[in-house]
Amino acid sequence: MKPFAESCEQNKHAILDVLQDYLPARRRLLEIGSGTGQHAVFFAARFPHLHWQTSDRVENHAGIRAWLEEAALPNLAPPLALDVTDSPWPPLSVDAVFSANTAHIMPWEAVAAMFAGVGRVLEDGGVFCLYGPFNYDGRYSAESNRRFDAWLRQQDPRQGVRDFEALDALAREAGMALLRDHPMPADNRTLVWRKG
Repeated sequence: MKPFAESCEQNKHAILDVLQDYLPARRRLLEIGSGTGQHAVFFAARFPHLHWQTSDRVENHAGIRAWLEEAALPNLAPPLALDVTDSPWPPLSVDAVFSANTAHIMPWEAVAAMFAGVGRVLEDGGVFCLYGPFNYDGRYSAESNRRFDAWLRQQDPRQGVRDFEALDALAREAGMALLRDHPMPADNRTLVWRKG
């Protein structure tokens, strides 16, 4: 049985609207934290020119494979075993990276490792699109994010809604500059950085 995330179903069209601005000219994309595989199947079908490389920790691969096998898309690659804290990452060179709803469930050191890794695998001119809830100037951008942050930290004190400024500093250290911060439904954002 395929895993199912309601949040993927709810946010995929809004995220697609943003990705339309960045992915038509790209050729190879790495998705970090493919989760259920739902986003990969939905987006890869809409960007048939783009080789979409799924990845996640091994325990999530069976669910991702179930979605990929049913979709049978020629541009969608089976999941890579990738824990962002691993060193080195699998050998990759891509011109786009996408990740959704990952930064707030990773410990901070893993978030830092993700940005450093993206900086290494992303070609000059490539883009990193990160979707999720973020704080600004150390403050919650919405009451729903305050409640979500409290719930996350109750599950694991290492989780939490991340500050945009801290993420942007990690991006700069990895050789990326902010292109745009897109407001999204349900108090989320899509942050887009470009390498070089």
